[in-house]
Amino acid sequence: MTDTRRSFPARGSYREVRRIGTLLRKESVGGILLVVMAAIALVWANSPLAESYFALRDFEVGYEPWHLRLSLGAWAADGLLAIFFFLVGLELKREFVVGDLRDRRTAIVPVAAAVGGVVVPAAIFVLVIGPDPELLRGWAVPTATDIAFAVAVLAIIGSHLPARLRLFLLTLAVVDDLIAIGIIAIFYTDDLNPMPLPAAILGLALYAALAQMRQGFFARNRFAAWLILLPIGVVVWAFVHASGIHATIAGVALGFMIPVRSGETDADGVERTGLAEEFEHRFRPLSAGFAVPVFAFFAAGVAVVGDGFVETVSHPVAIAIVCGLVLGKPVGIVLATWIATKATRSRLGGGLRWIDLVGVGMLAGIGFTVSLLVAELSFPGGLEHDAAKVAILLASVLAAVGASVLLGARNRRYRAIAAQESVDADGDGVPDVYQREE
Repeated sequence: MTDTRRSFPARGSYREVRRIGTLLRKESVGGILLVVMAAIALVWANSPLAESYFALRDFEVGYEPWHLRLSLGAWAADGLLAIFFFLVGLELKREFVVGDLRDRRTAIVPVAAAVGGVVVPAAIFVLVIGPDPELLRGWAVPTATDIAFAVAVLAIIGSHLPARLRLFLLTLAVVDDLIAIGIIAIFYTDDLNPMPLPAAILGLALYAALAQMRQGFFARNRFAAWLILLPIGVVVWAFVHASGIHATIAGVALGFMIPVRSGETDADGVERTGLAEEFEHRFRPLSAGFAVPVFAFFAAGVAVVGDGFVETVSHPVAIAIVCGLVLGKPVGIVLATWIATKATRSRLGGGLRWIDLVGVGMLAGIGFTVSLLVAELSFPGGLEHDAAKVAILLASVLAAVGASVLLGARNRRYRAIAAQESVDADGDGVPDVYQREE
């Protein structure tokens, strides 16, 4: 009897798979850079020159009347990470317009997986911490996934990971980022100042109108976006920052205003590249090669040597974060995926097994960038601050090692699947698997 259930994860078009492959290669380089910068910060912060590191991180620059007198560490968290979240906004817009999230039937499983990967770690954190309101502020720390770090691990251990599983990982991470954005906006906005918000909204509206009306012009003139849209975006960011809303939200909003479709076709009737893709091409190297590594450098520096180390790693916050990321992420993702597939009568396709999704869930336990940001917002200082950062670093290493062991053992299977899917019998340059239904 033929199995007529819908296959999961979705394969995606050949063009989408190639785009994702290129994106993941760029993210893997950025992931390696951020690991290197975090390691440098960790070594420096625990060396005899530790005071110079903290002096550099806390050195203030900027203009106070505009609420922009910030330390270098704060500039990295509020300013440079806005570039990273701008790309998140672009990716979200693309997924909703032309990607997997545009189809509810395709999107329901990775969305459910992302939600499970947020709810279960948060629940574990709350259970471990208990009724302590000060420590419970960190409930969102273990809910985030660092796609750059995860992809860097994936690039090293799983070069033959099936395309459909890579698409699932990216879609899951995009939805995870969307949830993290909502958490930061709702739960970590203190001392809201509504006065600058109208100016921020007007600036955003102007930015969106120009991008929509002149996207063809911006796509054809590579410096026009920098000269026209970029200054407006910086002004919007400054007003959002002054309002008390975390400034990374401005990056997401600006990215979401950029059109994905160009509305123009070439002589062959093929739609030209949209402004969102042009911006992604220009900004991703800046984000992966500079913004995120610099943030990691200033955020990861915490003293882990000395008499207080045992007290730090045994702190309830540290235990809760490690348990949430290392155990909660894979359990939440796999459990929610299983429930969603049963509800939608879907089946695993492409020779995948549930153990593969366990490996993806373990990769999602690499929190790092966004987890460090949430830790900064949750615990401005004190032992809890150090415990949270040490726990994030430790949990990310444990998750990476666990995923490496599991997915490394599955790599031979991945290689066989990749060989089968690369067959191009008709010689048209597109693998046959993308030209037929399963």
